Amino acid sequence: MKTKTSLLLMLFFSICSFAQQLEINGIVTSESDGMPLPGVNVIVQGTSRGTTTDFDGNYTISVERGVQLEFSYVGFITQTVTIENQTVLNITLEDDVASLSEVVVVGYGTQKKADLTGAITTVKSEDIEKTPNSNVMQSLQGKVAGVQVVSSGSPGGSPTVRIRGVNSQEGGNNPLYVVDGMFYNTIDFLDSSQIETISVLKDASSISIFGQRGVNGVIIIETKNGRQEQKPVFTYNGYSGYQNAQNVVKMANAEQFVTMAYESQSQADIEFVENAIQRFGRSRVNPNIPNVNTDWYKEILRVAPISSHSFGVAGGSEKTTYGVNASYFSQDGILDMKNEYERFNIQSNIEIELSDRLTVGTNAIFSNSTQYNPENGAWFQAYFAVPILPVFDELNTEAAPIPYSDASLLGYRGAQNPFPVMTYNNNQLKVRKVLASMFVEYDLIPDKLKFKTLYSHDYSTISARNVRFPYFTSGVSQRETSNIKREENKFSNQNWDNTLTYNDTFGDHNLTVLAGTAYRDEQINEFEATGFDIQGIGLESSWYLDFADPTTFSNQVSELGDRQYSFAVFGRLEYSFKNKYLLNATLRHEGDGRFPREIWVTTPAVGLGWVLSEENFMNDSNLFNFLKLRASWGQLANGSLGGSSGTNTISTEVTSIGDIPTNGILATSTFQNIKREILEETNLGISARAFDNKLSLEVDYYVRDTKDLVLPRQVPIISQTVLDNVGEMRNQGLEVAANWNQIINDNWSFSVGGNIATLKNEVTQINTEQGYLDTGSAAFRQRLIVGEPVNAFFGWEVDGVYQNESQVAADPTAQNELSVNQNQLVPGDFIYKDQNNDGVIDADDRVVLGSYLPSFSYGGNINVNYKQFDLSVSFSGQTGNKILNRKRGEVIFTNDTNIDADFAINRWHGEGTTNTYPSSEGRRKAWNQRMSSFFVEDGSYFRVQNIQLAYTIPRNALGGKNMPEVRLYCTAERPITIFNYNGFNPEVNDGVDRETYPVPAVYTFGVNIKI
Repeated sequence: MKTKTSLLLMLFFSICSFAQQLEINGIVTSESDGMPLPGVNVIVQGTSRGTTTDFDGNYTISVERGVQLEFSYVGFITQTVTIENQTVLNITLEDDVASLSEVVVVGYGTQKKADLTGAITTVKSEDIEKTPNSNVMQSLQGKVAGVQVVSSGSPGGSPTVRIRGVNSQEGGNNPLYVVDGMFYNTIDFLDSSQIETISVLKDASSISIFGQRGVNGVIIIETKNGRQEQKPVFTYNGYSGYQNAQNVVKMANAEQFVTMAYESQSQADIEFVENAIQRFGRSRVNPNIPNVNTDWYKEILRVAPISSHSFGVAGGSEKTTYGVNASYFSQDGILDMKNEYERFNIQSNIEIELSDRLTVGTNAIFSNSTQYNPENGAWFQAYFAVPILPVFDELNTEAAPIPYSDASLLGYRGAQNPFPVMTYNNNQLKVRKVLASMFVEYDLIPDKLKFKTLYSHDYSTISARNVRFPYFTSGVSQRETSNIKREENKFSNQNWDNTLTYNDTFGDHNLTVLAGTAYRDEQINEFEATGFDIQGIGLESSWYLDFADPTTFSNQVSELGDRQYSFAVFGRLEYSFKNKYLLNATLRHEGDGRFPREIWVTTPAVGLGWVLSEENFMNDSNLFNFLKLRASWGQLANGSLGGSSGTNTISTEVTSIGDIPTNGILATSTFQNIKREILEETNLGISARAFDNKLSLEVDYYVRDTKDLVLPRQVPIISQTVLDNVGEMRNQGLEVAANWNQIINDNWSFSVGGNIATLKNEVTQINTEQGYLDTGSAAFRQRLIVGEPVNAFFGWEVDGVYQNESQVAADPTAQNELSVNQNQLVPGDFIYKDQNNDGVIDADDRVVLGSYLPSFSYGGNINVNYKQFDLSVSFSGQTGNKILNRKRGEVIFTNDTNIDADFAINRWHGEGTTNTYPSSEGRRKAWNQRMSSFFVEDGSYFRVQNIQLAYTIPRNALGGKNMPEVRLYCTAERPITIFNYNGFNPEVNDGVDRETYPVPAVYTFGVNIKI
């Protein structure tokens, strides 16, 4: 009887308990902009039971009456609601502006945004995913003040990234990438859809904890992962589209080219034109020109597809979080040859709380990519190829296996046709990466002191196979035997970091102390071999060294290896008083065996902050919701230099003195014995939010000096060059970023943002005999000069064009050129500015013609939301930089080539026609071919960077809350670029345009699905 009674009582209470359960659902939004907040933690207070909001901010949870639900999200004030009889509970979270508790990832930890004293900018996933590109860094173009991203149009190509200019002449200027705690020199393996945030650390104070590898800035990337108590969430992100070349350079057509040939009065060129008429016939439109009018750029360009697909699942239990993702990316190049890139990735993250104190985690990425590199010489040849030459020439019966045309058959010195080098070349690159890390974190004192050890290993193999096939088009364009070049390179980079972190709060004081060690072991092995005369060259199965003639391997095989170590100890102190007065101090002591002259380097850094908005005198301010002043100073050592090599040597020599053999001793000290460059930077900043948090503002001014700058130094007597610490360089600039968010009503909201940055780069010291350093080439000189930008273009300044004989006769420089050099100048020749007014145009009249570094850059974005529609437009641009149009300038090496249409149309062909361009005849004269301002053009541009229109299909429209979230979008990447430079685009990495791969516009349609 008692048993039955007990069972009945248990059943009764169970029914009562079930009756108390309520299913609560609702949406969580942001008060500042009304946007849904995904990933908000909805927890039953006092327990670990709960859920998180989905992509649209929706949540559903079953709870009992009387419990308290806690809604928390980074950067917002936590809100608690007692459950009574509600079934629908919509929550609006208020920005936590008072403390700005949004967490920012910094070196070996995190900090509240309000506590930052350095210059750090964070870009979130929704801005990153809008850019269809193989490399994540392309998405930062125009989004971060002070960060220059120079695009690469080649499939799989990595953009050049510069943070606050260049810091070294001989060392690299690429930033350090930190992905989930692992260190990388490049992130070409990452899938952009898996990135949560990108934080850019720009100033020395923020970077200093990373030491010598972070000297050029640090980019910290956090990938997506599940959350605790989150049911599995399946996602698909994919897009497909096409690329096409923009702003294709117009070249002189057949009529313009022939006109210039006759105007040049070159009998050879006139004869070549007549040869083309005889070979290809006369044009029906103009019988004075050949019946050929080839647009070579049009011939070698194509519309190319691009696509990306990513599948993932993420979730978590009470003690575990996980995320697994697989992605595939494919991109063809716009150069019409075997030119493409594809990448397959698998990524996994897992983190487990083994106990209340012990947490372990692992991250692994496997990346497998195949890239077919373009023959970039094709761009160069297409620029010079004459338009009176067709792609194919059926009369060229000796050509094999394809009857390509050849300009040498018309009398020209080169073949000019770019198709043979494109067709008879297969350049494959296979890159496999295994990237793995594991960490263990243990709370020695709960909520006070924790220890973390992290081991990461980046292992990469690169297999290169470049096959060149035999062909014949003429005596000057042929490859008699095939050849194959094989490379097998292996890279291993191991890092082991250990940190001890102490956190404490007492009274008005907040303290965090970090101490740690960092060990790095980097190995490289490179093997290379070349063989000739491949048997069975028509079959890919024969593209191996075994099929090449073994007698051709002599002196064609090489192998090298290297191993480098570094070790560092570091510490950081973070302190705040009343959340108003902030201190951040870092010290790093680092050793590197590559620099025996100074193995160990100690670099300090300090940052200060003052939150004015917390002061009593700001209480009545109706303008600022948050206002902070920041100042930082720090030093960094540059470890990207090659290091020291060699040693002092003493050798015995025998020489003849008076016909008598004499023994002697020869001592040399020309070995390279450098120490690390030291970067020292001061940064002053302001962080603010105003007008009811609608406006956010970040302002930074910095001065960055590179001391002990490594430059080539000429050794007296023996005329050898070694690298030495003989210079200094400075970068300084102002960076401003602002953003405005506005809610108009329940349906409409918008945001507008923008950033600007200035940059002044100058060499401040060169301790050599010359006092300057020549770079570039002799024909296209660049120079390092104190007070001028690094690698400045250096040459003569064009001051006009002679219009008539009397002007030539009245110019003393022209008369001196005639009397001294017997060079008769005529109308249509350049007038060079006599800088020293000595009546002579010589080397002393050369001046700085500009720099490839932009002095001013900017970016902006506009986002508009209407119900389920959202539209975003971003733009970017720069000014103050110059581009050396070396393609146009290389007429110095050969005159019998084509020229761009701009030159052909605007050439001087009579008095008053132009004061900028030389004549057709003048183009061929050495006087007009010298390095001058004519070839150095303005590189300024304005670009519509990205346009995206999207529509989110509500769950209800698809059948209910259990249906997937679907977002459809179309994107135009770089659809419009406005510039004056006479090239495909104004983005040229080093400012010298010779064989630059054009950056295409990209148009895609995509879908995001979340289940």
